[in-house]
Amino acid sequence: MTMTKVFHLFSPEYKSDPYGTLAYYREHDPVHAFQLERFDRPAWLITRYSDAVALLKDTRVTKDFRKLMSEEQLNEFNSIPEMELISNHMLAKDPPDHTRLRTLVHKAFTPKMISDLRGRIQEIANELLDKMAMKQEVDLLNEYAFPLPMTVISEMLGIPEKDREQFRMWSNVIIDVSNKEEQQEANPYIKEFVNYLEKLIEERKERPQSDLVSGLALVEEEGEKLTKNELYSMIFLLIIAGHETTVNLIGNGTLALLEHPDQLEKLRAQPELIQTAVEELLRYTNPVEFATFRMANEDFDLHGKKIKKGDAIMIGIASANRDPSCFENPDSLDLTRKSNQHIAFGFGIHYCLGAPLARLEGQIAINSLIQRFPEMCLNASIEELKWRSSLILRGLVELPVKLWG
Repeated sequence: MTMTKVFHLFSPEYKSDPYGTLAYYREHDPVHAFQLERFDRPAWLITRYSDAVALLKDTRVTKDFRKLMSEEQLNEFNSIPEMELISNHMLAKDPPDHTRLRTLVHKAFTPKMISDLRGRIQEIANELLDKMAMKQEVDLLNEYAFPLPMTVISEMLGIPEKDREQFRMWSNVIIDVSNKEEQQEANPYIKEFVNYLEKLIEERKERPQSDLVSGLALVEEEGEKLTKNELYSMIFLLIIAGHETTVNLIGNGTLALLEHPDQLEKLRAQPELIQTAVEELLRYTNPVEFATFRMANEDFDLHGKKIKKGDAIMIGIASANRDPSCFENPDSLDLTRKSNQHIAFGFGIHYCLGAPLARLEGQIAINSLIQRFPEMCLNASIEELKWRSSLILRGLVELPVKLWG
């Protein structure tokens, strides 16, 4: 296998099929130095499962990049209000701030609250499938994978239906930023997003409803409240994280099943396999390709490589989940796989708070889809499919399918 010397995270070639590249580095250079284009800084590609799990818990690695900024850099960052407002959520914090923020939000994601959503999620899936049934050919992302989780999180938050397509646009622009120029282009959209949230929060404070925005605006735990910036930032996180991972789970998972007809037929014949099937699809398709952004908090050595304070640490979820030291036949899709210790939702204190919701949505969406349309097939060649240029997510731009005939 011929490899280039430079790892290009955002190249179309890598995005279309990252696994061969990641396998090479996992075997030959598991702590690989490269230049991260988006942040114009030295970075390290971490590809082995054991290293990924260790670093996800390592206090030498920080989530709060502001700790490592010079006074000049911090002033420049703080001069852009919209950036400050979307970076005060728990995924951008270390303890004790992370602990405080997670505790305040956790009450909205209890197992009972998620379980109580099962009936509504099924209703939404059925409604979307009914609309799709009127067409022979659809883009599955646009018609199903996006609207299902977006409807769920929007109803939880209290976002009006008329505004949800706008949230999709804002989400795509912000998530797909891959360099400083795109960051500049995204700033006006972030500002629009913040302005929208400001109006929505003021409305909920004046007239609280039984939704999550109202709850967050008024939440208090042992005397602690969310600040204004934290409130905006947490709602931003819940909207983005509340649907993006599930969109990719449904999209990537359906594509994987269509590429493995034996596994698709097994699940269609045994729908009770859906829980283990979704765990395997999470491992195999990696809706989150890299853990959310981290930086070295201090100088340290890892396998003989000298990581410097301020270096970016790119923890390869997609690579760890295909590591043969942890998974038998890791490049094979096996919906009956047991002891599936994947890290698709992360590990440690930053383990995804919404993982139970994403799992439930994925189980209902995929099972309902394949039962409803037994003749469904891909309506394009694999080579024609385009993948999003995202720093952390692995997801398709669209997924054209033919539902019958």
